Amino acid sequence: MRFRHPDGSTVHLSYCTNVHPAETLDGVRAQLRDHCEPVRRRLGRDRLGIGLWLARDAARALINDPAELRALRAELDGRGLEVVTLNGFPYEGFGAAEVKYRVYRPDWTEPDRLAHTTDLARLLAALLPDDVTEGTISTLPLAWRTPYDTDPGAPRTARTALTTLAQRLDALAELTGKSIRIGLEPEPGCTVETTADAIAPLTDVGHKRIGICVDTCHLATSFEDPEAALAALAAAGIPVVKSQLSAALHAEHPHLPEVRTALAAFAEPRFLHQTRTRTAAGLRGTDDLDEAVAGRALPDSTPWRAHFHVPLHAPPAPPLTSTLPVLRTTLARLVGGPVPLTRHLEVETYTWQALPAKLRPRTRTQLADGIAAELTLARDLLVDLGLKELP
Repeated sequence: MRFRHPDGSTVHLSYCTNVHPAETLDGVRAQLRDHCEPVRRRLGRDRLGIGLWLARDAARALINDPAELRALRAELDGRGLEVVTLNGFPYEGFGAAEVKYRVYRPDWTEPDRLAHTTDLARLLAALLPDDVTEGTISTLPLAWRTPYDTDPGAPRTARTALTTLAQRLDALAELTGKSIRIGLEPEPGCTVETTADAIAPLTDVGHKRIGICVDTCHLATSFEDPEAALAALAAAGIPVVKSQLSAALHAEHPHLPEVRTALAAFAEPRFLHQTRTRTAAGLRGTDDLDEAVAGRALPDSTPWRAHFHVPLHAPPAPPLTSTLPVLRTTLARLVGGPVPLTRHLEVETYTWQALPAKLRPRTRTQLADGIAAELTLARDLLVDLGLKELP
């Protein structure tokens, strides 16, 4: 979905396909047929943006066979789908029964991360619509905090990898005329947990093609103030490459038994749901939601937030809610001013099938309806901010 900003530039809105597990190229094609095109039709659109997730095997298949890449581009066009951004965070296995800590490997100290991200950049340059010259890729925020934070050589290794990537992106732009930018995506528990944590390493890299991806669920989970966070990034000259529009789980009164019971329903075995609370002594947290609800791992006199991407249009029932207000504030700052701070927005609710059983979509139709409803909400927010929806 495309929107005209009052400054005349185009803002792209997509939804991320990591909600549909697929490790192979055949699986990606099935996503387009079974999920993405039906969402487009529900929205009554001739064209729908998707934030494509290409696992390692699918990416390699496309890199190794230019005919397959041309066929994928033709299939996207034929189904009324366009790709301006990729989710390069998960490497493989994102549809596994248990993902948890595995999603953080390989990290930016490992050669496979650089190789995979280079592949993604080459693929995106080929998949971009003919009238689009800029693509973006979100990626791991360097690494999970351990063992990275205790390895004195890790920051240097990661910086070297990102610098090498930036040089490859420069060469790709010169060769293709397509500018691909990469955004580190701060996430609780990682060495870059917050936007503030991103400033030093990105300043060290110091390249215009390497910036930040602001995920509004992660921003909220860490209790960051959107206005202050984005102002600090701007002051440091760190570009917001893209933003993922998502909402976290919020519990205002976690000391109440009924709130603990409600939270426990969201503690599930597949994904990691880092949980945070803000106290007078600073931010406190656990690596997963079950650690928080089971005992005294977290102070419970202040609100809790959990890294659980809840559907944008359907916050959980009381006594819980979502951090949609944080998303609204962030979006207003990103695209509501005289010049957009980013032009790539991506709805990323990948946890539909991890919701409590009674809230999960039971059919493809229900899932498509839910994704379409999320995109409709995002569209309405953009229109309210003065953007004009384009055909």
